[in-house]
Amino acid sequence: MEEKHHPLVELARDTIVHYVREHKIIRPPQELSEEMKQRAGSFVSLHKWGELRGCIGTIEPTCPNVASEVIQNAVSAATRDPRFLPVQSSELDELKISVDVLSPAEPIQSLAELDPKRFGVIVESGRRRGLLLPDLEGVDTAEYQVDIARRKAGIGPREPVQLYRFEVKRYH
Repeated sequence: MEEKHHPLVELARDTIVHYVREHKIIRPPQELSEEMKQRAGSFVSLHKWGELRGCIGTIEPTCPNVASEVIQNAVSAATRDPRFLPVQSSELDELKISVDVLSPAEPIQSLAELDPKRFGVIVESGRRRGLLLPDLEGVDTAEYQVDIARRKAGIGPREPVQLYRFEVKRYH
């Protein structure tokens, strides 16, 4: 029997399958749940055999609702993550998909206000921004979390940064 996933994960999967096979972007469902009607940033993460296969998202909402945001980010995670080649149709059955819906980011003054299991982090210096989602395997300290986000943004270890934290609702 096929495992049932959260509706946002099902939407991401349907989007990826349709796009990879037919090169067309699906429309959001006609009936949206309350959660799908909200406006929020979201990330779609793809894993294959336990390894990251793609992850793209938006820090702040860019679409009219979460459903549209997830559709846009699912296509990007499958085809536009610069770290990976686009997903091929032969891989579709092997993908594990998760969707993170972000709370609004709030500025913080120090690492003491971070908990990498609970909060994601955004580091900002000028126009450069790096984000790291919360509760990632191997990321056990706020220092390490910020270091990874700095590197993603190309921000040096001694450059001053503004820190922000956010929470996510993660769906598998």
